[in-house]
Amino acid sequence: MRIRYLGKSGVKVSELCLGTMTFGANSRWKPLGQVNQNEADNIVGMALQAGINLFDTADVYSDGQSEEILGKALGKRRKDIILATKVRARTGMGPNDVGNSRHHIFMGCEASLKRLGTDYIDLYQIHSFDIHTPLEETMRALDDLVRQGKVRYIGCSNFAGWQLMKALGVSMQNNLEKFVSLQAQYSLLIRDLEYELVPLCLDQGVGILIWSPLAGGALSGKYRRGKLKPEGGRLSNNAPEYDEEKTYDIVEELDKIAKNHNATVSEVALNYLLHKPGVTSVIMGVKSQEQMVDNLKTIDWEMLPEEFAHLDNISKPTQIYPYDFLSQGFHD
Repeated sequence: MRIRYLGKSGVKVSELCLGTMTFGANSRWKPLGQVNQNEADNIVGMALQAGINLFDTADVYSDGQSEEILGKALGKRRKDIILATKVRARTGMGPNDVGNSRHHIFMGCEASLKRLGTDYIDLYQIHSFDIHTPLEETMRALDDLVRQGKVRYIGCSNFAGWQLMKALGVSMQNNLEKFVSLQAQYSLLIRDLEYELVPLCLDQGVGILIWSPLAGGALSGKYRRGKLKPEGGRLSNNAPEYDEEKTYDIVEELDKIAKNHNATVSEVALNYLLHKPGVTSVIMGVKSQEQMVDNLKTIDWEMLPEEFAHLDNISKPTQIYPYDFLSQGFHD
């Protein structure tokens, strides 16, 4: 397992991260996983044995159950890993049980620490932007948590380019802790991150943590052109989230590369992302030990440069303004 620095920080994390959104079965999160404590114990054990040291969760996953299960699964091994969780989403019915206010961040941190069974969080992430709370308030609250020793590093998730840059500017102007990471959606089907966020992160030294690398299962290899969708699949009974024809085209190319390396379609999709600029770690969300075994094989082989270039070309996002304008050389 290769180890990479998390942004400009001095902390090192594994190139694969175990995401635990599948842990628990409460409310609307039930269809995503239903991994119970016993299965979670086994999955976490496999991850640790493979050299994974980054584990990601959130206070909202299964209404806090994910944090509880992960904390118990780690047990005494908690000190050996980098533990990441998030705050922002609604966690109660009260008017202040949501958002990036000082009140909600402080309350959310205390609740997460209790559920995780720990006295500090290695990476505390803002789950998404809050238009109602000044960034100065949010960043000051996070800075206070770091100074109190309850949080080691801070990051964000699902921010637009201007929101992330403004947050970094607020921190710099006020001598506050800065975001060291951005957790964002990225896959062969969703490459919008490359318009502004990837260049921004490379320029500012912000590490990129990828969620949904298999596009919700669309790139897992389970869905093929002309074949019935498997029962129980996340996308089997729902309207397509992506262009189906483009998805099938990409899966067919992934399959060709997979056969060249005695690998699976999902392994190739993950391997591709590990070679993208700015990527620190790819978050894997698994429902079973079998899926864990498959995903871990991703690091056992290397994609050829020409294979990477081919996948990069066939999945290339449409050029939009001003990037199409700039690419024509008017800026030279």
